[in-house]
Amino acid sequence: MRSRRLWANLFRVALSVTALVLLLREVGSADVVEVLKDAAPGYLGAAFLLFLLGIVIRVFRWQALLHGFGVKPLFALLLKLYLVGNFFNAVLPSGFGGDVVRVVELAQQNRQSAAVGTVIVDRLTGILSLMALGLAVLPFTQGLAPWLVWMFVVIAIGGLLGGALLLEGRLLRRITARLLQARLPQPLSLAGQGKLADIYAAVSGSGARAIWQALALSTLFNLVNIAIYWLCGLAVGIDVSLGFYFVFVPLLSLTLLVPISVGGLGARDWVAQPLFGSVGVPDAVAAGMTLLVYAVTLAVGLIGLAIYLVEGLAGLWKREANDEA
Repeated sequence: MRSRRLWANLFRVALSVTALVLLLREVGSADVVEVLKDAAPGYLGAAFLLFLLGIVIRVFRWQALLHGFGVKPLFALLLKLYLVGNFFNAVLPSGFGGDVVRVVELAQQNRQSAAVGTVIVDRLTGILSLMALGLAVLPFTQGLAPWLVWMFVVIAIGGLLGGALLLEGRLLRRITARLLQARLPQPLSLAGQGKLADIYAAVSGSGARAIWQALALSTLFNLVNIAIYWLCGLAVGIDVSLGFYFVFVPLLSLTLLVPISVGGLGARDWVAQPLFGSVGVPDAVAAGMTLLVYAVTLAVGLIGLAIYLVEGLAGLWKREANDEA
């Protein structure tokens, strides 16, 4: 099992590198380098600060969900876990590797079900809010290609309906309970006693009030997230309406959930080409913008890496001291 997981991760890393190399060859690596060399540092500094603000908002969101579950860890602990998780999101071959880190670390000090359920809902409410924002702004965004409008509408409405059903819970439980009577395998039931049912109970365990609070905080975070992309776009000279980002960012963010790349590298950059190309942005400039978003993410992630290393060394020294005693 470990060998298979290792090979799968190596394949994703190779796929991400290959996608990025092919993209740079397609759009011209020299052109992308020129775009990055001319990037305005002031906009990048503002994006870095906004990214930190976004993490603080997400910590409040996670805390609200945990409080709904009856678990009340210290804010400082959650902030540390989010910063560390952000680093692993940037370097692991998926966009949610840091979520696993958060689950494992929090489960050591609190109930495992609360850790799993709140991390899933934390991510889900963020996606739902982002889709809703895009749909709200879409009627006021002129100049988008019809194919892009329809694609976004289908993805956003489908995602919102699916997410609402998942969070509401009762309907899906009834459906699987009836299917269970019709010989649905027990492990696949959301209403039985299997592992999947336990995870789903944890997902809905925070309660309606906590979920609404999480959605409100997600809306605030996503406004910050869209502003980060916009600032990185301004840094490389992209001069398009901010409204376009409300449609583009949700689609770009979905690429982070597909475990085929390292922190979205390659996958997000390829998706950005037709999106920004539809409003006249050169491919090299669009690639420069997405690479800067990754650079800002990684720069903030280095804070989490520093915390991770310091705590690891402190734990090692403590164990050595105990052994000597």
